[in-house]
Amino acid sequence: MSITTRAVEHTLDGQSFESLLVFDEAKQGKRPGVLVFHAWDGRSDDQENFAKRLTAWGYAALAVDLFGKGKRGKTTEECQALMTPLMQDRALLRSRVLGVLEVSQGLAEIDPANIAAIGFCFGGLCALDLARAGGKIKGAASFHGLFTPPNLPSSTPIQARIIAFHGWDDPFAPPDQVLAFGKEFTATGADWRLHVYGATMHAFMNEGANMPQMGLLYNAKTAGRAWKELQLFLAETFGG
Repeated sequence: MSITTRAVEHTLDGQSFESLLVFDEAKQGKRPGVLVFHAWDGRSDDQENFAKRLTAWGYAALAVDLFGKGKRGKTTEECQALMTPLMQDRALLRSRVLGVLEVSQGLAEIDPANIAAIGFCFGGLCALDLARAGGKIKGAASFHGLFTPPNLPSSTPIQARIIAFHGWDDPFAPPDQVLAFGKEFTATGADWRLHVYGATMHAFMNEGANMPQMGLLYNAKTAGRAWKELQLFLAETFGG
């Protein structure tokens, strides 16, 4: 295996973005692709590392940039400033996730008929929003994602398979929102599933998360379990 990365520059809504394609250069031809949506800090090393792990499973992965080329948050205030405009304008967010899907469909390494999306925190919401919008993806996976639906029409039925990995002690998606998640995706006819982990807070996939007073804490056991379930989910999704 020869894991290679290539910058993918693209323009959405008149703004420049730089996503990162991760693929096995030794593998010929098109292969299933996975969009990897970032958390509130923008395109990150963690996101790239997850993309590389997906490449080891035989996929091509695109670490997506949704904030703009070079825009990264380092402090809580900076991250909030980057994420908030898209959270407040879900139509704009929908336009961006659909736009980057179109970009991925044009890449030589990716089979445009076999694409899934995953995301973390804000990125989990992005993966779900892509499915809600009727984007031509096979599956969407949310890790400690936000469940708040957009005030926009959803595709009915939702064609993408849905999976969410959620920490029961996540203060950003309390039990009432978990219940609403189930009701929403049932009403839209989706093939959905939800894995809920006890003694698990928000950001459980993020090895650097260590602010339990704010509900943010890495959990190695839960992270390992969720990642194994993702592998099964993707194998099933791309296998038919």
